[in-house]
Amino acid sequence: QVNLVESGGGLVETGGSLRLSCAASGRTFSVYAMGWFRQAPGKEREFVAAISRNTIITHYADSVKGRFTISRDNAKDTMYLQMNSLKPEDTAVYYCAGTSKTFTIVRGEYNYWGQGTQVTVSS
Repeated sequence: QVNLVESGGGLVETGGSLRLSCAASGRTFSVYAMGWFRQAPGKEREFVAAISRNTIITHYADSVKGRFTISRDNAKDTMYLQMNSLKPEDTAVYYCAGTSKTFTIVRGEYNYWGQGTQVTVSS
């Protein structure tokens, strides 16, 4: 079993920044790629960013490319999402996810999920 816990969400003004963290515990050796997804009210959960275990491969949704940066510290079993130049449309619950696959951006291929952290961007 793998447990994922997000933190760092909150309320920020347009143009501001937040840094999300995702701490993993349990059988973390079984987690290879990790990713961030988000879900706005009334919308489907969507892909935001993903990173491979060795951090060489990263991928971003077009909507956040150039503004968000994903990273991970395997020694601390922690993943991060640095979010800059935030926009009101970034408002959502952000979920951390892990998978036993080497790399994927497909939501259904992620085995482990956190409980989510709310990010609200005011206009």
